[in-house]
Amino acid sequence: MTAAEHTYVAQNALRNSSDKILTGQSPVRILFFDHTASLGGGEIALLHLVSNLDRALYTPIVLLGAGGDLKDRLQTHGVETHVMPLAADIVSTRKDSLGPRSALRLGTLLRLARYAGKLGGFIRAQAIDIVHTNSLKSDILGGIAGRLAGVPVIWHVRDRISSDYLPDSVVRVFRVLCRHIPNFVIANSAATLETLKLPGSQRSLVIHDAVGPHYAERAAAPLARRPRSERLRIGLVGRITEWKGQHIFIRAAQRVAASLPDAEFFIIGSAMFGEHAYEDELHKLAQECGVENKVSFLGFRPDVDTLIESLDVLVHASVVPEPFGQVVIEGMAAGTPVVATRGGGVTEIVEDGITGTLVSMGSVEEMADAVIATLCNNARTEKMIVAARKAVLERFTIQTPVEKVQALYTRVLQRRGVRTANALAAGVKSP
Repeated sequence: MTAAEHTYVAQNALRNSSDKILTGQSPVRILFFDHTASLGGGEIALLHLVSNLDRALYTPIVLLGAGGDLKDRLQTHGVETHVMPLAADIVSTRKDSLGPRSALRLGTLLRLARYAGKLGGFIRAQAIDIVHTNSLKSDILGGIAGRLAGVPVIWHVRDRISSDYLPDSVVRVFRVLCRHIPNFVIANSAATLETLKLPGSQRSLVIHDAVGPHYAERAAAPLARRPRSERLRIGLVGRITEWKGQHIFIRAAQRVAASLPDAEFFIIGSAMFGEHAYEDELHKLAQECGVENKVSFLGFRPDVDTLIESLDVLVHASVVPEPFGQVVIEGMAAGTPVVATRGGGVTEIVEDGITGTLVSMGSVEEMADAVIATLCNNARTEKMIVAARKAVLERFTIQTPVEKVQALYTRVLQRRGVRTANALAAGVKSP
């Protein structure tokens, strides 16, 4: 397609969107694009957002690069969901292994270009008004496709773009692209936004993720005194990967068990993207620490919410700053006291000593001491549980990000000369 043809397509797409909305033929059609259907924190946040949009104003359409649990859950919520298969090796490439050698191979570039072209055709065929991407890989592919189709693009950045999280080459390239491809950038925390190094703040906004309605109901319900089991239950929830700090958790378990012999420990989550070698190392570490009979590896569990509620302490052990910390707000909502590492978005969630306990990243001693103190000081822990549930209800229910995102859609379309009659009639305010 020539440059002139691209310009015509872009102008025609904008004209169609404008005509449809100005004549009251809303709702606005939003394409959400994610490269994976595996249920990580970003995908859970996407599920919550899409499932709670105002369908009178917006029609969500989700496109995934693979089938899986996210697709099934979206369809359960009545969300139109499509799969445009992305090559398995691209889907499974770990963020920390990205770089020139993996991303700039000629064959890979050609496959990505073909995919972006096909995605652009999907955007035009579906008469999409806004493209909203949800992951690093989908940012690039969806951003290019949206631009080619002449449709506004919003990047929802859920990863810290920093050299302690990604290769330096990826950090440099992504920061440059962030200035040129998306019309607007949403970051899931101030910590994430800071790493983008965007000039000014006219095209970016922090919108924290939230718990779904189920967790919000739990946080709002009267606090039931949890029955004390014969054994103390301490758990860590998250994908098994080195930066999530499961090795720190196991070493801390050794120290906790020395003081509280009736304690048992649970690692909830599975290895993904070729990280099974690290999981094998964790099993060996548990043996070396003498806690192999006290540490249970539960793998991926669909009932993770029930498991969190059953714990006496929920531990977050990341050894590099977390972009946000979805499991932390879920623990707070469930009434489970949280011990978390101090860094990244977690410091925007937990008020140390008030709604949870923060410890230094990588410190086995601090983590063990905090877990023991949480289990042994019942009065202090009960106060933290009450304060944490209150904080969730005030700051982390799904209504807040939904309202902010919907207001942003109106703002983006207005900037393109498109005004949504329905959104304005509903009194949506700019974020």
